[in-house]
Amino acid sequence: MAATVDHHKRQLSDAKFQICPFNKSIFPPRRRLRLDPSSNLYFPYEPGKQAKSAVKIKNTSKSYVAFKFQTTAPKSCYMRPPGGVLTPGESLITTVFKFIEQPENNEKPIDLKTKVKFKIISLKVKEGTDYVPELFEEQKDQVTIERTLKVVFLDPERPSPALDKLKLQLAQAEAAATEADKKPLVETGPKVVGEGLIVDEWKERRERYLAKQQVEAVDSVVKQ
Repeated sequence: MAATVDHHKRQLSDAKFQICPFNKSIFPPRRRLRLDPSSNLYFPYEPGKQAKSAVKIKNTSKSYVAFKFQTTAPKSCYMRPPGGVLTPGESLITTVFKFIEQPENNEKPIDLKTKVKFKIISLKVKEGTDYVPELFEEQKDQVTIERTLKVVFLDPERPSPALDKLKLQLAQAEAAATEADKKPLVETGPKVVGEGLIVDEWKERRERYLAKQQVEAVDSVVKQ
């Protein structure tokens, strides 16, 4: 009887050190990037205008990491840069642009909700890798979803820590962009491809959208 009990105890002890084959799949993937803010994108609420938000992205891994923005509203939003490659420990502040639609049914800003979200994904890459969006399609199995950021509107007339922080980050992003323009064209820092095309496409969409609104407004007046 004692031998049976001892055998059972040894089995329980050994089991503590055995790794279940399903454990790996239930653990969340280790994140390579740290975001600030970590869960929200703050925009000043100014209907009918293009608003700006910002998020700081830092590569906290020991590897080169490619990142990419995704959004549920590509027609009204774009990012600068939309993606890039960060060296170990490197950080940058990205600027996010969003056109704020006019509210319907006289909704107040405090009551206004939006389903727009942004997702940042990452991929471990080799040193010297040039950023292209296709990287993430070619290596789907290695892609990590870093964060899904929700859009939060801020009252631009009401001071708040979130608004102060946003203004500071936007100023830092603008200063970094100005400094980068002064430097000669050398392949340093995050590599971005196709940014201008994305911005131009977004502007064209906005122009078509505004033109359509003007036509609808004229038609409404004529019918009255």
